[in-house]
Amino acid sequence: MGVGLAGYLKRLLPSAEVSLVEPNVEYVSCPFSNLVISGLRDLSAQTFRYEALSREGIRIIRAMATDVAATLRTVTLSTGDKLPFDRLVMSPGISFRWDALEGYGESAAKVMPHAWKAGSQTVLLQQQLRAMPDGGVVLISVPPALFRCPPGPYERASLIAHYLKREKPRSKLIQLNSNTRFSKQPLFTDAWQTHYGTMIEWRGASDFGGVTRVDAGTMQLHTDFDVERGDVINVIPPQQAGEIAQRAGVADATGWCPVNAISFESRRVPGIHVVGDATIAAPMPKSAFAANQQAKVCAIQVARMLSDLAPQATTLANTCYSYTTAETAISVSGVYRSDDGNFQNVPGAGGMSPADNQSGLAAREAIQAVDWFSAITRETFG
Repeated sequence: MGVGLAGYLKRLLPSAEVSLVEPNVEYVSCPFSNLVISGLRDLSAQTFRYEALSREGIRIIRAMATDVAATLRTVTLSTGDKLPFDRLVMSPGISFRWDALEGYGESAAKVMPHAWKAGSQTVLLQQQLRAMPDGGVVLISVPPALFRCPPGPYERASLIAHYLKREKPRSKLIQLNSNTRFSKQPLFTDAWQTHYGTMIEWRGASDFGGVTRVDAGTMQLHTDFDVERGDVINVIPPQQAGEIAQRAGVADATGWCPVNAISFESRRVPGIHVVGDATIAAPMPKSAFAANQQAKVCAIQVARMLSDLAPQATTLANTCYSYTTAETAISVSGVYRSDDGNFQNVPGAGGMSPADNQSGLAAREAIQAVDWFSAITRETFG
């Protein structure tokens, strides 16, 4: 959400010099990418450019940040240049812990795609599903928490099952999960029973569903007591904050970034703020909605601090939509306070969609999901 934050900050402080360090010409959105995998959406609808930010007076630097010197207040770029800053806001996203799952690395991802960063991997998984014969087996490996988009693997399972039901009805999908519970579990399992019957099988950690080793050569996933072979295998690897967060020193031993909940300033490195999936912000989830909220609040607080004003506690919200079929969705929402510098649930606020398959609510939630995606991308990219 660095892109959105740059825009918000420039609007709050029109005279400030705001620079966005971004090596890519285009951004490919992870939200709604599961619809691409299942053939319900084109990748071009997920792809956005940055020209609108330039028109707002934001300096776009086409380079990668390779290091941060907090005491010198400089960012080293892949070009070798050093960029000075008064306040640095980092939105490093996630990186994969390639060494955390035996047998799975960047070469294995070309055979067993993760598709957890949208783009070529999204297309690869889509192509593999199309090429799979009817009666094939799709395996999804879900890593231990924490990871980006907690309900994402289960939305993916739903939409892949939707594709299989329509195009390859003799096929099966098996989820192997390193966790005992998951986000929106009652709603997902109810939807799976209603729409897909026995096509989806889910095994959690208590059923020894956690994957311990992968073999891309034989297309097998190993658990503590079993081996599963798949025709298409989606391995979502363990994750941590993006690599630049590690080099900047804002990530702790967990691999994630502790922040002050009021200002999103790093608890480890003063003068640097961190927003989005990289943060330790529980009970706020690692979702796009939450990241957008964090970016807006962080922009306000940075603007205050640059204006010699103290940051102020506020309330943040999150709503996360997940598709269960092409035309139905479920959601979970939360509201959070930041009074003492920590995130806290607001009692009685938020909750999951009601378990109601008859009223048409799930269809309306799918429409709301589209409206949300359109609004957030228009607001961010113009």
